[in-house]
Amino acid sequence: MAGKGGGKETSAQATGTNIHCLSRAMQLATAYAASKLNVAKPSSGGGGDGSESCLLAINDHLANRSFIVGYQPSQADTTVYREVSGNTLPSEFLHLMRWYRHISSYGNDIDKFPGPKQTMAELGFHGATDQSVSCNGQDEDEDFELFGSDEEESAAAERLKEERIRMYEEKKKKKEAVTAKSNIILDVKPWDDETSMADMEQAVRSITTDGLLWGASKLVPLAYGIHKLQISCVVEDDKVGVDFLEEEITKYEDLVQSVDIAAFNKI
Repeated sequence: MAGKGGGKETSAQATGTNIHCLSRAMQLATAYAASKLNVAKPSSGGGGDGSESCLLAINDHLANRSFIVGYQPSQADTTVYREVSGNTLPSEFLHLMRWYRHISSYGNDIDKFPGPKQTMAELGFHGATDQSVSCNGQDEDEDFELFGSDEEESAAAERLKEERIRMYEEKKKKKEAVTAKSNIILDVKPWDDETSMADMEQAVRSITTDGLLWGASKLVPLAYGIHKLQISCVVEDDKVGVDFLEEEITKYEDLVQSVDIAAFNKI
């Protein structure tokens, strides 16, 4: 099922995207549980293998449905209920038994269910050649198929998957990418007290490139009347790095003695 999950010894959860094999998974899980619980498999009546295969298919169909068609009782439930009423339902067909007990609770009102009356063949039992199915032992050699084949369900699931991937890619393209930025404060030191700090600041601010924005600055006393230029800037991380700033500033070797990083903060 292309699934993943996890849990503890007494409980677990899982999800899967390949839903077309859900019925088969439910069938295997039910059979496994029945074997562990030593549930005896009763006779399926006079229908033989054909009868049991019919009931198994209906059970699989009801694995994730409350009714044969739609979300409320309909004449489709009436048709299938009348067909299986003469059979002994194997205990491992849990979904079929659940549905059968529920429909039985309506009593004679099952004939009043809404919807058009349909035969078993019209409901998708393609193995029926006489408007019935092999639940009563008829047409045992015919393959039973209810509401489409696994191949059809697989193709539909694949189309749904491709459509979701396409929608995701379109949404991803439209979504504006977040640009990583940093705020950097630089300490630029002159050679001596005779260095023009105004010229040095002008030289630093003359450095321009895509992704670089200079901010506020101030002069900070060092010693013996010497000041350093403390200047801030905002850079786009994938365009401007610290090495670039140091190399460009120290190119003004007549003004700049050294450059240090006073602060570096991600925005």
